[in-house]
Amino acid sequence: MSEKVTHTVRLEPVGVELEVEEGEWVLDAAFRQGIALPHGCREGRCSSCKCVVLEGDAEVNGHSTFALPDYERDSGHVLLCRTQAFSDLTVELLNYDEGLLRRSIAVKDFDGVLLGITTLTHDIRLLDVQLSQPMKFWAGQYVELTVPDADVTRSYSMASTQATPDRLQFIIRKYPDGRFSSLLDGSLQPGTEVKIKGPFGSCFRREERTGPMILVGGGSGMSPLWSILNDHILSKEQRPIRFFYGARTRKDLFFLKEFERIAQQLQDFEFIPVLSHATEACGWSGETGFVHTAVERILTAQKLEGEMDAYTCGPPPMIDAVLPVLQRVGVALENTHVDKFTQASATPVELAH
Repeated sequence: MSEKVTHTVRLEPVGVELEVEEGEWVLDAAFRQGIALPHGCREGRCSSCKCVVLEGDAEVNGHSTFALPDYERDSGHVLLCRTQAFSDLTVELLNYDEGLLRRSIAVKDFDGVLLGITTLTHDIRLLDVQLSQPMKFWAGQYVELTVPDADVTRSYSMASTQATPDRLQFIIRKYPDGRFSSLLDGSLQPGTEVKIKGPFGSCFRREERTGPMILVGGGSGMSPLWSILNDHILSKEQRPIRFFYGARTRKDLFFLKEFERIAQQLQDFEFIPVLSHATEACGWSGETGFVHTAVERILTAQKLEGEMDAYTCGPPPMIDAVLPVLQRVGVALENTHVDKFTQASATPVELAH
């Protein structure tokens, strides 16, 4: 059996080195060695892991030209999630977070079993999984969840916290004809064996911050935000929190009693649901329209004091609308953390939180 060929990849300007096997994606090698680099979809579609190869022979393929246009590729730009090394490399990181690197967790595989599925709304379910051993992760991160019997893998954000490291919860939205969604109300039953790989993601709670925390989500984007919020509560830290949640109608809302309880626990907390398709018949007296509009209007009026942190999770159209709003209301780009839930693709690992 031939020995594996490995190469050293040096990451500048941080001076971190990792070993990459030929045929292995550089980003996967970093995960394997517990080096947390900025990333998003991990499918070559979002450009979060874009870097520049300064020295060495590398090849990037299987990516979207929207994430990496040909002219950038020709100038040495690569996406680490779709880059293979054929020699030692020196790579310049265009985006890096020293705090993220300090809190790196090695990606590992875990065995698990499904404990149960709870209906939250007509199209959102709460999945409860028991692991064979505890998993360390930061609130807001996600994992790859595989159902071996169904030969399907999806990436889902945890809704749980490190208070239960061997028991994970996921808030999952059903999609018409979705390969995983079709299992939720059917063959996926308590006792079903599952595989977990992770953790992934850089949209996790930054600790010991005193300024306002802004949470903006929609649909199953509640999952990582619910984890972040509850992790904050467990930390006993106090800071102003505004939680905006976009939904279509009143029937798409859930955890309302839980939010009432949280408002009584925290000194300065507001949960602000925003309905885009509210009607007079439903008797809704709260915020209406698009969630990004409510974010801008309310935060502009409130004029919260202190350096704000923002976490926004949900579908791409919502994220694209929210990001410029957050900048206009004063959230610094480096304090804006994003988890964009892309649609499932035809690749083996499909990101469909």
